[in-house]
Order: sequence, then C-alpha cells, then structure tokens
Amino acid sequence: MPPGSLDHSEGLTKEQLQSYNEDGYLIIPNALDASTTASLLQEAQHMLATFPLSDHPMTKFSTGSTDDKAHVGDDYFLTSGDKIRFFFEEDAFDPSTGALAKPKHRAINKIGHYLHELNPAFRISTLNPYHASVARGLGFRDPRVLQSMVICKQPAIGGEVGAHQDSTFLYTDPPSAVGFWIALEDATAENGCLSFAKGSHRRTPIRSRFVRKENGGGVEFMDVGADSACFPDNAPVEVGTEREEETYTLGEVKAGTLVLIHGNLLHQSQKNLSEKSRFIYTFHVIEGENKYDERNWLQPPERGFSKLYL
Repeated sequence: MPPGSLDHSEGLTKEQLQSYNEDGYLIIPNALDASTTASLLQEAQHMLATFPLSDHPMTKFSTGSTDDKAHVGDDYFLTSGDKIRFFFEEDAFDPSTGALAKPKHRAINKIGHYLHELNPAFRISTLNPYHASVARGLGFRDPRVLQSMVICKQPAIGGEVGAHQDSTFLYTDPPSAVGFWIALEDATAENGCLSFAKGSHRRTPIRSRFVRKENGGGVEFMDVGADSACFPDNAPVEVGTEREEETYTLGEVKAGTLVLIHGNLLHQSQKNLSEKSRFIYTFHVIEGENKYDERNWLQPPERGFSKLYL
C-alpha cells in the first residue's frame, strides 16, 4: 500500500466493487493520510515554483471538447509522455497582449505526464501494492500506467472541463482505461469538483478517439470505427438506453480521497471561480493485453508503459 495510507491491503470490498460496477465511479475516503497528502501537495507546489520559464513554449491546455481546436497539439505536448512538463491555463494570459498575467505558480493548468516514473514521491504513491490490488479487483490482467498528472484548478481561472470519457483520450481495443484520481486538497462545488453521470458507462459507447493526425501535424478526433469495440470486454451494457442529456451528481471530496473512474463514464468539472485552488493527482491505467496503436496521441516510451503489478 502507499506510504501513509490506511490498511487497504485487501483492495476493494465486494460492496465497493458492486458500487463501482453500478455507478461507474467509486469514492474511497482516506486512501492517503493527511501527512502523505500534504507531502504530495508540497512537492507539486515546489515543482511549480522552480520550473524555468526561459525555455518554455508557453503551451496552453484545455480538454473535454470534441473540437480539436480546443486541444493542444504541439510537440511540447505530444512528446511529454516520458517527461515532466508544465501546461498553462488559457486564462492565465492577458487577452490583449498575450503576456502572462499571473505568477507562474498560479498560472499552470497541469503538470504531466510521467510523474509516476520521474518523480520519486509520485512514483511511490502510484506504483504500489495497494493500487495493484485495486486493479486486480477491477479485473486487470496486466495493468499499465500510461500517464500521470497533477491538475491544479487554479483560483479564479481554473478551466472548465466539459463532459468526456477517458477512454476517448486513452483508447485501447476494447476500451479499458480507468482513472485513479486523488484529491490533494478538498474538492468542492465552489472550486470545481468533479461531477458524474451515474451509470453512463453502461449506456454510452466510445464513439471517437483523440489521435495524432496522419500527416504528423497535430491532433484530431477520429471515429472509433465499426470494427473496433466501444465498450470493455464482458461489460454489462444497456443497449438502447443512451440519454441525450445526462444528470450529473456532484462529487465533493476531502483531501486524501481516491476516486476510481471508469473509462466510459461521462464526467466533468466546472470552472474554479473561487479563491481556493483544487490540486489533485491522477494517473490512468489500461489493460496491457489490449491493442494500443500508433494513432493514439500518447505513445509509449521506449521501455513501454509502466507495469502496476511489480
């Protein structure tokens, strides 16, 4: 189990697994104790304070839309899979001059995408027996961690993330992504907590995937295609029940909480208009035995994606 966690050596209980399968997400309070949570938050804040601006391309980041123009697609982003890089909030810049209008530590949207290997504190809080036991409980045979991020949700400017499914951005055939989302600060309705469309993972297929353009010029969304799977293997799918408009349930949580998020589940978060940040750490796991092809925006490092079963 991770340092400072409660004793979750058994992974998920039968009741927790049932709740996850029914709702498409699971909230696990106190997965990290206050000391460990504070240590990770401090590490994230240290990275924000010390990264250099002198050689930064000032890449902005947004996500959650199916409009590829709303996403970054430059080399700084596309080559970040085995690095630790810093992506700015769109509203951190003066719209009239384009100059950075916030101190850099209050201007970053997220840090990614290889914290789970390159930063010791985040590595030990990712690749550990507890998360392996959770993955085993979810039915993974060869779980691989393919990306990790600190998402800052900065005060007053932390951007809205529209309704989306994680498997759109981390597509395997069949879909298999699961998000492990850990609150490093309290997440509330005021500072942009997550909200979930309960059960949407059972009725909403993965229709598109976020990929590199074939000509090498950035990213786009492409249809999954008739020959590719839209739901995980052996998933309890409710055919014909997809909704035009979903109802979302707020997921306010305390620091130290772990939230598991099914890759087909529709979820979102609102803009942070408060004066409090909402730092979280998240990493995603896919089934290593499933097909992950060269069109995906995130490509594996030379050594492959990180094994969760150590």
